[in-house]
Amino acid sequence: MADTFQVTCHKPDNADADRRLQGVGGPSGWYRTVDQMIILIDGKDRFWTVDQKGNSVWLMVSSRNGRRYIKTESDGLEPNNLLALPHCP
Repeated sequence: MADTFQVTCHKPDNADADRRLQGVGGPSGWYRTVDQMIILIDGKDRFWTVDQKGNSVWLMVSSRNGRRYIKTESDGLEPNNLLALPHCP
């Protein structure tokens, strides 16, 4: 059975002009890079966060131009749910 974890913070990749995340973290102080998150999500672990309306949204893996990345299920709201989280320490 897969484990489920809440994502509560993000770390931006400041060197990347397309606003790519460096990684995300959770309430107990855990932190994983985007590449580690992709492996975990592909392995069936589940991650969720809270959007600007207070709704729970799942993280998923997507791909654009051959590059895999993490995002939340689409809720049609800006800003991006992950980028709207506070920065991880």
